[in-house]
Amino acid sequence: AQAPEGREARVLRARRVPRGRGITAARLRAVGVASARGTWLAWSVPVPHLRVARVNAGVSAAHRTMLNEAHSAEAGAALKTANRTYTCGDLRMANVGEQVTLSGWVQTARDMNHFAFVDLRDRFGITQVIFRKDGADEAGLKRYEASNKLGREFVIKVSGEVIERSNKNKNRPTGDVEIQADSLEVLNSSLTPPFKIEDETDAQEDTRMRFRYLDIRRNPIKDALLLRNRVTRLVRDYMGDREFVEVETPVLIKSTPEGARDFVVPSRMNPGQFYALPQSPQTFKQLLMVAGLDRYFQIVKCFRDEELRADRQPEFTQIDCEMSFVAQEDILNLFEGLIRYVFKEVIGHEFPPFQRMEFSEAMDRFGIDKPDLRFDMELVDITGCAKGRDFKIFDEAEIVVAMCCKGIADWSTKKIKELEKRATGQEVGASALVWVKYNKDGTFDCSAKKFFGDEQCKAWVEAANKKPGGCEPGDVLLILAGPKLKTQESMGKFRHLMGTDLGLRSQGFKALWVVNFPMLEWDEDEERYVAKHHPFTSPWSEDIEMMTSLDKKDPKLADVRANAYDMVINGVEVGGGSIRIHSRDLQEKVFEVLGFTKEEALKQFGFLMGAFEYGAPPHGGLAFGLDRLCTILGGKTTIRDYIAFPKNNMGRDTMIDTPSGITDAQLEELSIGVVLKDKAPAAAAGGSGGYPEQK
Repeated sequence: AQAPEGREARVLRARRVPRGRGITAARLRAVGVASARGTWLAWSVPVPHLRVARVNAGVSAAHRTMLNEAHSAEAGAALKTANRTYTCGDLRMANVGEQVTLSGWVQTARDMNHFAFVDLRDRFGITQVIFRKDGADEAGLKRYEASNKLGREFVIKVSGEVIERSNKNKNRPTGDVEIQADSLEVLNSSLTPPFKIEDETDAQEDTRMRFRYLDIRRNPIKDALLLRNRVTRLVRDYMGDREFVEVETPVLIKSTPEGARDFVVPSRMNPGQFYALPQSPQTFKQLLMVAGLDRYFQIVKCFRDEELRADRQPEFTQIDCEMSFVAQEDILNLFEGLIRYVFKEVIGHEFPPFQRMEFSEAMDRFGIDKPDLRFDMELVDITGCAKGRDFKIFDEAEIVVAMCCKGIADWSTKKIKELEKRATGQEVGASALVWVKYNKDGTFDCSAKKFFGDEQCKAWVEAANKKPGGCEPGDVLLILAGPKLKTQESMGKFRHLMGTDLGLRSQGFKALWVVNFPMLEWDEDEERYVAKHHPFTSPWSEDIEMMTSLDKKDPKLADVRANAYDMVINGVEVGGGSIRIHSRDLQEKVFEVLGFTKEEALKQFGFLMGAFEYGAPPHGGLAFGLDRLCTILGGKTTIRDYIAFPKNNMGRDTMIDTPSGITDAQLEELSIGVVLKDKAPAAAAGGSGGYPEQK
């Protein structure tokens, strides 16, 4: 071990530590290090299971090189099996002259008449294998002929000597060498794949989903899953070093009416009764705090029966966390540290300290509670200078907001008008769009010029110039009007769409915390206030009296603040949580405000309120969306790439052809019947669920 600067170096006696676990301060003390403060470097050559916990910035490059080489050697030895001595990504010039054995899939096979090449692929890379014809003996000619019969994706085992390539491939880590084969064994043949197993494939997504096991062989999907694996290992290291306990919580739980729809599971042993699959382990992690575990986490599968899109799946994975005896700032600091650590280790990005932004500020400036801070285009409130011109849309609106789009005034009027359709479409949901072109010659063109002349347009530009980026000749103002919250939300969605279209959301990373959300939001369908997050979120103490004294339908209830927070990166909510209620009295008051009767609250959540009477500590936590986090780290747009076997946008797994019906005998055993309101969607083409049909 190398001691921190200014301390005497001491020998760290090696202990066997489980693979993948860090060396905590407690472990260092246990093996005789007097002070475990600071950072330490453990060299793992003598003891294969010892690994680096932390690396001092002052450690020399030579020490780091030795450590990396030792780790590589250890990893290579671990991958040696009965069918290979190296992987297809291992061999370098240092291996020239060695006799080696590789196994993998045939990427390509090429006959050059005098010899044949085979590119052999496994998860770790590609190695070229040569089968010589000229000068070959009888066995060599048979190998050459056999190599010409190899098809794409055949599984083969090859042995031979590593030689230097005459025509090197600088685009491949193994491109300086090749294997001169003296043995070829076909371990398994393959049908011709339905699409190319290459980085750029010719397959439609539906075909790729049906043959997902082939799609995973492609580098983009394989690398996405490896990135996910890297992230989960780092999370476990970080949490373990901070004394978090990983605990599994039940998958079959109680259904509750709040939030998204549950997936339900019938109980054979309890006819007519159902379990629900967890939308999150919320109540269980709170119970673990009551149980005294102090710090909990798990990487957990969750389920929600909701409409799907690119960043949603019916089953998804959370990094779920809870802590006792904490305030909001404790949680923000610790988990900001986790994300900064993961980004640095996975992609080398170092975040500055995250900005804290109040929910109200986010809505006023960006119209959305998950703003993308990589570009300007802030909302401009022009209500005061937009009314009074007999333009009904503005005069009857609670708020009129504008947004400046830079450099698009040279778009054709037809193209600008297409934005009107987009603004009033489903993605944005505005009732109407007004636009103003600020031409490069200083003149204005307005879609509502019958009501607004140059004077009004100049006033709007002056208001926009008070915001970052301003509004200059060559820009366009886009304007929405209506009820305040709805209009802000529509403009916030429009801002993200325009930012994407203008290429402002493709580079870099910007992160922030959005804090102090409203405790409640009005549900138009149920005509009552519902919890914006969930009913276990604690209000700020100074707002409790207002919450409990107002009528249940009083609009002022929207001003009650929750002690809640979301982490946002690049306009995506990657995690969120809150300080929880930990007293039965307050929890009962919140249920009452939400419209629960005492009987309903006891029936659904009596177990939790009962636990609060046995000394529940102050506690709080949050959950990260692992799938979304990986999508941001990997620079993709859909979480499906980071899930091994995802569902399509109808919630179907076309590979195994599910959901599907069950037999009458199963239904009878479960004491349930099926009544179809709508015809179920037809099964995907290829009813064999992606399996090749027998020939």
